[in-house]
Amino acid sequence: MSDRDPRSDFPILARRVGSGEGKPLVYLDNAATTQKPIHVIETVDRFYRQENANIHRGVHYLSMNATDAYDRARERIAETIGAAHPAEVVFVRGTTEAINLVASSFAGDRFQPGDEIVITRMEHHANIVPWQLLAQKLGVVLKWAPVTDSGEIDLDAFRACFSEETKLAAFTQVSNALGTINPAKEMVAIAREFGAHVLVDGAQGVAHGMVNVADLGADFYAFSGHKVVGPDGIGVLWGRRELLDSMPPYQGGGDMIARVSVEKTTFRDSPERFEAGTPNISGAIGLGAAFDYLAGLGWDEIRRREQDVLDYATERLGEIEGIRILGPADTRGKVAVISFTMDSAHPHDIGTILDTEGIAIRAGHHCAQPLMDFYQIAGTARASFAFYNNRDDVDRLMDGIAKVKKFFG
Repeated sequence: MSDRDPRSDFPILARRVGSGEGKPLVYLDNAATTQKPIHVIETVDRFYRQENANIHRGVHYLSMNATDAYDRARERIAETIGAAHPAEVVFVRGTTEAINLVASSFAGDRFQPGDEIVITRMEHHANIVPWQLLAQKLGVVLKWAPVTDSGEIDLDAFRACFSEETKLAAFTQVSNALGTINPAKEMVAIAREFGAHVLVDGAQGVAHGMVNVADLGADFYAFSGHKVVGPDGIGVLWGRRELLDSMPPYQGGGDMIARVSVEKTTFRDSPERFEAGTPNISGAIGLGAAFDYLAGLGWDEIRRREQDVLDYATERLGEIEGIRILGPADTRGKVAVISFTMDSAHPHDIGTILDTEGIAIRAGHHCAQPLMDFYQIAGTARASFAFYNNRDDVDRLMDGIAKVKKFFG
């Protein structure tokens, strides 16, 4: 590993939390949102202090500078994810809006009653509810690919969900609830066998350097900035340019038009046709800065750090009687997420007691209730790690769990 400790880049990690003098923060809720490095914080702060103006509309100095910064962010993100052209990168609020955009503008404009959409049992609600709404509206059929007891996708069972009526497959690259890394490239290939289009939910994959849209072969890829040390309220829908340009606008307003007259309106090509009104300029610039920061740290280094803490935490948790870890047993088949239950304590009680020790985890169904139903549980406790976590954080987590066991017996 590198001698550089990225923890010092994240001001919030120096906080003490709780009442009184508090406890040193151990932040293990990275699958929900990541913390932000000073480089991102200062980039957004500098924009508002020195460069703030609306884009694409002004000929004055600030507007032109803001427009340049916004466009450079798009170019940086396109380069990072392997897009063929910056025009394939559409800025949205996050993964949820990206999926809704595709459901409305792509599927909603093409699909007919009886057409089929294949999703999996491990999807986040953001990749379930839009398709259910579409099914109610258009009469399309949702096909649910099952998961195995170990929380993985059986490719044969996945293939069995497809037919000549399948028009779209929409699935997650990485399970937010279990950390499972799905064989996304193989799943794309199966969908292609049946002539189906593919959307990949990359909200959890992108933070671990797992995205190359050219290699993946899908039609759409969605992710959120706040999952990848970027600002809240900004995300990306990547789509094949020819598809984006063929899709009707998702929203109407300024900046997405070519010409407005009394008789009709004509629209710009992608990405502008999907970015109506004033966009989240500072968020896009901050997201570009986030990818700059991660590139400077190095994706190989990020993965090494996360794998080390995942392996150590898995080993330590496995030593505790009454703990059940859900998801793949092989840590090489998952990202740095450990979703677990305890015989003697409810997940919410685990999270509450750990919080008194300054340890932040997530407890609940993780917006994956169909998956929890499969396991016949209400939810899990989830510790999700980032590259700025270390073994000391794991030791603190183990001490906290020991207190949970002592409290509940």
